[in-house]
Amino acid sequence: MEKATEPIKKAAETTEDMIKEMSKETVDKIIRRHVYASTAVGFIPLPLVDIAGLTGVQLNMLRKIAKEYGVPFSEGTVKNILLSLFGGVFPPTHAFILASVIKIVPGLGQAAGITAMPILAGATTYAVGKLFAAHFAWGGDFTDFDSEKVKENYAKWFEEGKKVAAEVSSNK
Repeated sequence: MEKATEPIKKAAETTEDMIKEMSKETVDKIIRRHVYASTAVGFIPLPLVDIAGLTGVQLNMLRKIAKEYGVPFSEGTVKNILLSLFGGVFPPTHAFILASVIKIVPGLGQAAGITAMPILAGATTYAVGKLFAAHFAWGGDFTDFDSEKVKENYAKWFEEGKKVAAEVSSNK
């Protein structure tokens, strides 16, 4: 009898692996689409308006990723997490805030901000998306997210994200 159930167990494991792979592929597509949107938001010439737009893009991305993993989404909780990430937990995040604020300076400041912001916005979105996708895949949710524990992974995905965002920006 045990041999008869073995193919069923194997099929169930294979199906589970396929579902995980399909979900990962779907999540990767969600992240990439939102990197595109973030780079576009980075071109907004108004300081801090671009950051507000970026926050909206990232909230939408995290809502969709959470849905893929069956994680409850609370906009207030997620906004607080994003604010803590942008507010100082991750040093690379400071660069995109500076790129936004420098747009205040006429001429060179605006040029520098509009040049840097799309890539930094895209890289940040990529890193945040990868970070939460991994966190959810490990069984986490928004309530047990600990930004201190994921700094190293964030930095790695931010560097990857800069390459992805540069590629996206060059295709615009």
